[in-house]
Amino acid sequence: MNLSLNVPTLLEYFSALVHADADFPLLESAISIAQDEYPEISVQQVLEEVDQLQARLLRRLPTDAGPLQRLRTLNQFVYRDLNFAGNFNNFTDPDNSYVHVVLRTRLAVPISMAVIWLELAQAIGLKARGIAFPGYFLVKVNLSEGQVVIDPLTGQSLSREDLSERLEPYRQVSGFIEDQEVPLALYLQAATPRDIIARMLLNLKEIHTANEDWVRLIAVLDRLIVLLPEAWGEYRDRGLAHAETGRSGHALEDLETYLANTMHAKADGQFPDRAAIAQRVAELRRATN
Repeated sequence: MNLSLNVPTLLEYFSALVHADADFPLLESAISIAQDEYPEISVQQVLEEVDQLQARLLRRLPTDAGPLQRLRTLNQFVYRDLNFAGNFNNFTDPDNSYVHVVLRTRLAVPISMAVIWLELAQAIGLKARGIAFPGYFLVKVNLSEGQVVIDPLTGQSLSREDLSERLEPYRQVSGFIEDQEVPLALYLQAATPRDIIARMLLNLKEIHTANEDWVRLIAVLDRLIVLLPEAWGEYRDRGLAHAETGRSGHALEDLETYLANTMHAKADGQFPDRAAIAQRVAELRRATN
C-alpha cells in the first residue's frame, strides 16, 4: 500500500498562516517570508529561539515589576545585552527582512526589529503595537503615564517634536499645505499583523524591483497577492515581472486580472496606467499568436 503525504508548498503554508485576521500569527508569518530565499530553515526552530529569548527576559523581571520597569528591562535586554541595532551600512540588504538572519546577525531594519521586539514585549505583559509610520516603522506601548512611541532600532522614546520632524519630509513630498495637514495622531494608529507582513513584503518588493531581480520579485508578489488578494496593483506588477522573464501566459493572466478589476475605478482617476497596460496586453497577445 502506497502512502503519500501531501506536504504543502511554501506558499500554501504562508497562505494557511495569513488566511484569517483572528489569531494572526505575526512572528511565524514573518519568519516564513524568508523561506523563498532560505527554504531549508525550520520555522519551528526559529520560534523556539525567540521563546528562549523570552524566557531569559522573564528571568530578569521581578514578579511585581510594573509596566514602566518592564519596558526599561526589555530595552536593556534588546539593545545592550543582545546588541540589536540597525544595519545602517547596508539598509537595502534583503537579509535585514529575514527574522532568522536578524536573530543571528543582530542587524535589522525597523520593521523586522519591531516584529521581534513586539513578541518580547507581549511576552512580558506589555500592551505593545506596531505603527506603520511613513518611511520608518515604529512601535508603541500604552502605560498608565500615557502612550510611549519608540524607535525599534534604538529603543529611544520619541517626543511629539521628534515625530513631527520625522514626518515633515513626507508631508513636503505629499504636497500638504498647513490647513490640510493630517493630525499626527492619525499616523500613530496601530498596524494590524496583516499590515505589518504586507509592509515587510513591500520592502522586499522595492529592493528586488530596484535590482531588476524578477524571479525574487515574483516570489514576493506571490505572497503579497495571497496576503492582499484584492490589491490589484500587485497583479499588474507580477504580470510585468512575468513578462520580463518571458512567461507570457502568466503575464497575460495577471495583467488581464488587473484590467478586469480596475475598470470601474478608472472613473475616480485611480489606476491611470490602464491604457498602457492594455497596450502591453495587446503586444503580449500578438507575440504569443
